[in-house]
Amino acid sequence: MRDPFPIPPIPALSEWIQPYADALSLSTLPLHIHEVLGAALFYTFIHTVLSPILSNAFFAKYYPRNNRAKKANWDAHVVSLVQSVLINGLALWAMWKDEERAKSDWEQRVWGYTGASGMIQALAAGYFVWDLGITLLNLDIFGLGLLAHAVSALAVYTFGFRPYLNYYSPVFILYELSTPFLNIHWFFDKLNMTGSKPQLYNGITLLVVFFCCRLVWGTYQSAVVYVDMWKAVQRGPDAGYIAAAFEKSSGVDANVMHFAKDAGPVPLWLAGIYVASNLTLNSLNWYWYFKMISAVKKRFEPAKEEKVAVPATGGKLGTGNVTTGAMVGEKPPGLRQRAHSIEDVMPDSEELRDGTIQ
Repeated sequence: MRDPFPIPPIPALSEWIQPYADALSLSTLPLHIHEVLGAALFYTFIHTVLSPILSNAFFAKYYPRNNRAKKANWDAHVVSLVQSVLINGLALWAMWKDEERAKSDWEQRVWGYTGASGMIQALAAGYFVWDLGITLLNLDIFGLGLLAHAVSALAVYTFGFRPYLNYYSPVFILYELSTPFLNIHWFFDKLNMTGSKPQLYNGITLLVVFFCCRLVWGTYQSAVVYVDMWKAVQRGPDAGYIAAAFEKSSGVDANVMHFAKDAGPVPLWLAGIYVASNLTLNSLNWYWYFKMISAVKKRFEPAKEEKVAVPATGGKLGTGNVTTGAMVGEKPPGLRQRAHSIEDVMPDSEELRDGTIQ
């Protein structure tokens, strides 16, 4: 399937990046460099222009316009919310419409290329270009941890332009299906809706979607890609298979193995990077999930009441009900509102957005 992006490749950009792509063996990068840069500029526009305008217009009471650190974090969550909704929709669409991708065998899943999957790869890479840039400009706010995250995520996405595991770019993007709900949870806190019913419903949805897309889907697809990589480490794509494909058709759009004609076995270092990254992410997903359950449970559990001695009329001691943890001036106990959030026990949406291992 051809790249469905409405703007065709820009020759000047492709020519500019070509020498770097050749030096780094990133064969498909010149075909998508306009999407990488376009996505980076789009998210930069949202962060620096659109988010401040809309947030001031609709959430003026809560938008921290005079606090640089909080404002940068708010605007970054707006970008994360937009990106996760957009990339999820495009990934699902590409998986549904790309017929060449659907017919792929294990060799095509490793070395093959389709324009639709390449577009997903490029838009995700562009997002992490923005992520790296905004982190460097606000390093005192986001810290070295998020800088390392941005660098590693961008590096992993960049390897996909070899092309390598291009088939899996939309597959693992679907880790991001839980990210919109995580961002919505964060905004509920900032809008003084902590402990509200909407946050409860969103929290339940977050747990269900996170379990399905990261733990069930992600673990299964990880096992599939490990098998494909093991085969690819043993040998390169079958030469006869590629030759036969080129006899029937030619060109990038017609032959998914166009860029595999000179490919050999996958280097051990490359397979090792992907396996290590994927195992680390899957392990963190399981850890985060149980922490999320605990945090949501504590946030919404009813406050306990205890019998304690209190002064009664006439100076005698009597008994009364006291809500555990209640303070003077608090509202009557209902859904218990706690100061901490899910993000106190797990990385926030900036870190969780690295759900894709290509």
